Amino acid sequence: MPTPHETEKQHIGPEEADQPPSMSSHDAAPPAAPSRNPCCLCWCCCCGCSCATPSPEEVRSWAQSFDKLMHSPAGRSVFREFLRTEYSEENMLFWLACEELKAEANQHVVDEKARLIYEDYVSILSPKEVSLDSRVREGINKKMQEPSAHTFDDAQLQIYTLMHRDSYPRFLSSPTYRALLFQGSSQSSNEA
Repeated sequence: MPTPHETEKQHIGPEEADQPPSMSSHDAAPPAAPSRNPCCLCWCCCCGCSCATPSPEEVRSWAQSFDKLMHSPAGRSVFREFLRTEYSEENMLFWLACEELKAEANQHVVDEKARLIYEDYVSILSPKEVSLDSRVREGINKKMQEPSAHTFDDAQLQIYTLMHRDSYPRFLSSPTYRALLFQGSSQSSNEA
């Protein structure tokens, strides 16, 4: 289901940028990348995944830092659902696509994935265009002549920062997150 184009674009300066949690080789990498039409909203995109029901401790940890939320498959899933309600799911989809691209070693696949990411999230003609400043957009346009697994690093950082500064605080005060906290505290009380 296509998400409506955001009416207002926000720009984040480099002085506001935080480092995103990259799923580099030293992290526990997910077994598979998300497909274009996932059956569930987790990174691994398998219907029987363990991220469907996060533990109460895991849910509480998401409020400690945005990095903890983004490192958690269940956290990414819940946050993505929240972003969908704000018509900004494309930010998470772009971030995930960049993570998938960074894990790719085959140059032919990198070229194709980079082209798809560009068409889906960077092109001004895309209904899922993410909000990027002109400097980052120009850099991508130059890098697209010879794409690499890191073509979108600056853009990914900018979108990560946007989600962290803009959407994450609203997520923490949302009924969705509060319901998960309440469910976790009820579960803990029942077990005691």
